[in-house]
Amino acid sequence: MTSPILVTGGTGTLGSLVVPLLRDAGRPVRVLTRSAREPRDGVEFVTGDLRADEGVDRAVEGVETVLHLAGGRKGDEDVARNLVRAAKAAGVRHLVYISVIAADAVPLGYFRQKFAAERIVAESGVPWTTLRAAQFHGFVLTAVRGMAKMPVMPAPRGVRWQPVDARDVAERLVELAFGAPAGMVPDLAGPRVYDMAELERDYLRASGKRRPLLPVGMPGKAGRAYKAGNNLALDGVEFGRRTWEDFLAEEFGARPARHA
Repeated sequence: MTSPILVTGGTGTLGSLVVPLLRDAGRPVRVLTRSAREPRDGVEFVTGDLRADEGVDRAVEGVETVLHLAGGRKGDEDVARNLVRAAKAAGVRHLVYISVIAADAVPLGYFRQKFAAERIVAESGVPWTTLRAAQFHGFVLTAVRGMAKMPVMPAPRGVRWQPVDARDVAERLVELAFGAPAGMVPDLAGPRVYDMAELERDYLRASGKRRPLLPVGMPGKAGRAYKAGNNLALDGVEFGRRTWEDFLAEEFGARPARHA
């Protein structure tokens, strides 16, 4: 019998897209989750906590491939360390990790945590593949929607994003999981680069809201990194198919007029 593929973060935004793709490909799937769940649709759930290092050994037992999608704003380094310890002891043959573009180039805590986890995976002794992806469209929507709650929307000058659709990332991760360990693979970004004001205006048009935009500077080392485009992937990169405009059309039922 084919061994199950373990997915950490299998109930999150990305994991909820990856798990059905694995099942559609005919692979048994095991998901590590903090909440007890009954098996369903060919998916087995193992209760555990990566950060607390609880249930991890049980989750990797009999597994040859792990898709490590669990993450947050804090603790990624500890989570990765606990997972690779268990994976190495269990003889896992392929560990696939999802990181963020410019994990080593943007001086913010989230990026630093991702880069630290990348290094732990690479130095674990477990054969590995790491994919860096741009910010998801859903993340961008949350960000601009939050700024639209203010009477005037701040528009950081010089900040550009290259958002990617989570479905494109999920499809690429499944391809990588079925392949041989490949180390660091080309980044995956969206097909277009936008400055923040563009993203905000597109959201306002699609949602029917009206807000004035106020250009503001982004200070410090992080601001300089964004202004230099360190967060973008322009060379040696793969591009997703679905655009920000496509995403907004699905969310609100109409494409922003600017790109109609």
